[in-house]
Amino acid sequence: MPASPSTARAINDRLALRLLQQEGPLTAGQLKQLTGLSRPTVADLVERLTACGLVEVVGESGEQRRGPNAKLYGIVADRAYLAALDVRTEGVSVLVSDLLGRVLAEASAPIGGGMGTGAAVEQAVGLVERVAKEAGADRPHTVGIGAPGLIDPASGELRVSSGLPAWHRRLVAAVQERFPEARVSVENETNLAALAEQREGAARDRDTFVLLWLGMGIGAAVVLDGTLRRGASGGAGEIGFLPVPGTAGLPSATDCDGGFHSLAGASAVVALAAAHGFAAPAAAHEPQAAALVRGAARAADREPAAARFLDALAERVSLGAAAVVSVLDPGCVVLAGEVGRAGGDTLAARVRDRLARMSPLPTEVRPGALGGGAVLRGALLTARDRAQDELFAPPGR
Repeated sequence: MPASPSTARAINDRLALRLLQQEGPLTAGQLKQLTGLSRPTVADLVERLTACGLVEVVGESGEQRRGPNAKLYGIVADRAYLAALDVRTEGVSVLVSDLLGRVLAEASAPIGGGMGTGAAVEQAVGLVERVAKEAGADRPHTVGIGAPGLIDPASGELRVSSGLPAWHRRLVAAVQERFPEARVSVENETNLAALAEQREGAARDRDTFVLLWLGMGIGAAVVLDGTLRRGASGGAGEIGFLPVPGTAGLPSATDCDGGFHSLAGASAVVALAAAHGFAAPAAAHEPQAAALVRGAARAADREPAAARFLDALAERVSLGAAAVVSVLDPGCVVLAGEVGRAGGDTLAARVRDRLARMSPLPTEVRPGALGGGAVLRGALLTARDRAQDELFAPPGR
């Protein structure tokens, strides 16, 4: 059944806007070539999008001939401002961008464990407000929040967790109250990291992969056939609870101690380095575990202690990776988070070699390209997608 005229216009408009988003300013002639639409159809859609304030003339092409087709059309970047938050146990990071994703302002703030829930929420929301004002965006159109923990698939809200501070769950409602007109959403941090790595990082050429987050906590994100899979309860990828050999016990429903977290979490990585006699200078810009792994990756060819430490860490990481590979056969595992990024190709190669011995399923192992910033970038991409879905809808819908 052929599409109705209004549906066809909506499809054409979105196609043109996506091209302008990806390629930058284009002439009407270039839009015609890239979309395959007729010249009158392109002229009509440019007129519609200009009239509703989504597109504007930003210059002229280098063509000698002047006329409508020589005008360069671009998205009106300040039509909407976007805010992204990366919420951690010990603090929060915020950035604000325009509709094109250009970062206008950003900042981070620690939130001490001794701070009360109300004060912690106010400090976090106040940071969002301050960064938004610095960016000239008193009213962000869309806010994307990345947080540890499970997201209820029915309500879209952060579920109660005994392992997370109370201010986390209060934060989403507080942001919505401070910015009542904004569209606010929250997503698991590891899922957002996978989205960022898929769109802009190590998994750009993969429709199916698993991202293994190695940092203060342990998590995984599953992308199958281009779609993020959250599971029936939103808990797909809670690999920190995975029972593995080499721990002192078994995890429980409320505590991942005894699970994979006990082998590959940040505190376990620090203890493992000490057990193998490897030390590295502290780095002000990254956690101790990441600094140790980065130092070992750089020194592995000349320092036996560094090589032994990395080998032992790779053995541990491969246990969790092998369990995921045997069930999902993703073909690719991305080692992300501060520790995964710090290990780089050196750690990834060690994990890949061990996986090849443990599993008959061929699996690439790659270091994440975006490091600890992947969560914030994923939150921004999510916010931008939501804003575009609304703003790029047919005019007058």
